[in-house]
Amino acid sequence: MNEKSITEIPIPELIKDYPEEKQREIMAYLEQLDEHHRSAYLIAFNHLGSSFNIYKSNGFKDWKNKQK
Repeated sequence: MNEKSITEIPIPELIKDYPEEKQREIMAYLEQLDEHHRSAYLIAFNHLGSSFNIYKSNGFKDWKNKQK
């Protein structure tokens, strides 16, 4: 399996405006992405550009709900 590190995943600029707790959650989410979900994230990030909001994305919401 070709694992990529978190440093190879683009991080939305919007994340800097979030409180520290949300930033940690987003980074934890990105770190656990498998190859399939990482590809979906990259497509959304590239196609939506600055309008992409990871915190409101379905993938993040699903992951967050599973953490409870």
